[in-house]
Amino acid sequence: MIRVLLADDQEIVRTGMAMILSAEDDIEVVAHAQDGVHAVEMAALHRPDVVLMDIRMPRLDGLDALYRLTRPHAAHRPQVVMVTTFDDEEYLTRAVEAGAAGFILKDSGPRLLAEAVRAAAAGDSLVSPSITVRLLQRLRTGSARPEPADRLSPREREVVVLLAEGLTNAEIAAALFITVGTVKTHLTNVQAKLTARNRVEIAAWAWRTGLVGRGT
Repeated sequence: MIRVLLADDQEIVRTGMAMILSAEDDIEVVAHAQDGVHAVEMAALHRPDVVLMDIRMPRLDGLDALYRLTRPHAAHRPQVVMVTTFDDEEYLTRAVEAGAAGFILKDSGPRLLAEAVRAAAAGDSLVSPSITVRLLQRLRTGSARPEPADRLSPREREVVVLLAEGLTNAEIAAALFITVGTVKTHLTNVQAKLTARNRVEIAAWAWRTGLVGRGT
């Protein structure tokens, strides 16, 4: 069972997401939080596997709460999926750098919401298709100097390109005629080489280096 914490300052949004997720056999909503401070407290108390976090909240916004939940020496580090709108591109950039595991829009349908939770719990990631390219193109202009792409093997580069284009592990495996386990092994190696915390950071690195997105 995947344990989920919902953090949003709008009760109607939390209630709607809870109704959607509670209908899933493998997902349990264990707590709600109305702001970032409460989210950090509830995460410590309930130790959820996944936090669905709004970005704009009172007292402590979602980004600051994300920093606290994903800091290296945190006692419990859940996977955090940011829930956002089109107006939050600058916030999204900062969220990637803080270790967010995925992004979905507030108006995402029930299927995408549940898929985002499952992907995060599995160490995968899901970014709403509507914002993937806009977000990653923005990350390409980041000031951090990326590691050179030649640190990766040819196969690792192929996996990273497909990941950065939004494919799941299963889709990458099918495209390259390899097993899902092999994909996971390649991504584990890539993560170690790039010191990336998750798939979103790997995708951001791929865009920053120009490994994907050339000519866009």
